[in-house]
Amino acid sequence: MTAGTYENPVLNADWSDPDVVRVGDDFYLTASSFGRVPGLPLLHSRDLVNWTLVGHALERLEPEEEFAVPRHDRGVWAPSIRHHEDRFWIFWGDPDQGVFQVNAPGVRGPWTRPHLLKAGRGLIDPCPLWDEETGEAYLVHAWAKSRSGVKNRLTGHRMHPDGTSLLDEGEVIVDGDRIPGWFTLEGPKLYRHDGWFWILAPAGGVETGWQGAFRSRGFFGPYEERIVLEQTDTGVNGPHQGGWVRTAAGEDWFLHFQQRGAYGRVVHLQPMRWVDGGAAGSGGGWPVLGDDGAPVAVHRRPDLPPQPPAAPATDDDFPGGRHGRQWQWTANPGTGWTIRHSADGLRLACVRSADAHDPRRLPNVLTQRLPGSPCAVEVDLRLDGGGPGARAGLAVLGDAFGWIGLERGTDGTVRLVHRFAEAEAEAAAGAERDAGAPCPAPGGRARLRVEIGAGARCRFHYDVGDGPRSSGPVFTATPWRWVGALLGLFAVAPEGPGGPGGPGAAGTATFTRFRITPSGPRARTGH
Repeated sequence: MTAGTYENPVLNADWSDPDVVRVGDDFYLTASSFGRVPGLPLLHSRDLVNWTLVGHALERLEPEEEFAVPRHDRGVWAPSIRHHEDRFWIFWGDPDQGVFQVNAPGVRGPWTRPHLLKAGRGLIDPCPLWDEETGEAYLVHAWAKSRSGVKNRLTGHRMHPDGTSLLDEGEVIVDGDRIPGWFTLEGPKLYRHDGWFWILAPAGGVETGWQGAFRSRGFFGPYEERIVLEQTDTGVNGPHQGGWVRTAAGEDWFLHFQQRGAYGRVVHLQPMRWVDGGAAGSGGGWPVLGDDGAPVAVHRRPDLPPQPPAAPATDDDFPGGRHGRQWQWTANPGTGWTIRHSADGLRLACVRSADAHDPRRLPNVLTQRLPGSPCAVEVDLRLDGGGPGARAGLAVLGDAFGWIGLERGTDGTVRLVHRFAEAEAEAAAGAERDAGAPCPAPGGRARLRVEIGAGARCRFHYDVGDGPRSSGPVFTATPWRWVGALLGLFAVAPEGPGGPGGPGAAGTATFTRFRITPSGPRARTGH
């Protein structure tokens, strides 16, 4: 890569279903967060290449009781972010509840509580549009067949300009079943440009699809369509679902994702230009993304002021016992999960649970995204107090899991343990097995390490004071249905008398010095 160029992906981790907006000289991006909390991540950039995580727009998921347990493939799907009348607006679909929105005067908040704009199952991928020429507002959304029995179509509504209600029952404005060869039309983003209504929407499926563009003189159609980005002979499968943004100088760019298995949906930046390709007298042009419709791997940077290299933070010293904003719980957090103290280090209570054997089912796992390039993940752990079965560790979580950590035995001593389980569809529930032989951990301390190589192949290591050692065979990380694999820290204990949360000290776990160190040429992690 030469000076003045960038290399894709610009966000090399699972920032799924991205959308982007420019406000002045600043760019803001949000992404799906599914069932993790806090939700709706907010990223900031001034050059569209270097991004930092500045917060989240959704403090907790609602209804509270529904998300008190992990819902890995539910919750916040495919948000859209816009700026209108000096406020930021984010709309998203919860496939089991409907279309929600939140808004705030600044990207750092305070954000309103979620407002249910349209109730119903299967309503996904909403995007608003405020037409500055007419003062009217609109909403378009897609459908999830798993909940509604309907897919491959886009429904449009007129919306009250205050974003709180819809003004009609809605009608289908694009029916993918009527377009030869099109299927799984979803993820629409709605714009007004050059006298046309534009919908940029992908089709063809997450791993193998393409990006389409639709235009009409009227919001309710009829629309004509083109494919404007597809894999062709590149290595970027299914360039899919994203947002268009124009710089202050008038350059156009498009951010979209690529599905990469356990790494989730990494984000690419494509150049975008307009060409006249309509029929005689039709007026206007069509967008061309990438290199004449093919994804670029390396390209000239946007014509924006140079910025220092940056990426969303990963490392954490947990100053004052607090974790950084890069971490998300696997459900709405409960009281007492973290224990505040004045020193550095994350102190977690060993929460009692009937699912102590399976971190996929635990709500009290603190996670961050699996980096998309080879790296080494390391953290120090101390296990204090508690009774037999209290455990804590570092996990690689997906449909299958592997973890390494500490566990208190029936004799009161602490052992280093390494365990794994196959994908839930392939193994009996709770079929956790030892991946390496347990060994004593003097003082209840260990340094835990996972080396993640190509293909998300993970090698676990530990040091209990007598030097680093490897443990067990290679474990290959796996995604969940829509979510990439996660790195997780957890502390848990088996049920005591009286069930979960029953009497009896369960112990605590203290994590210190969490680090992710690149070990490959494209690993860009934030420090």
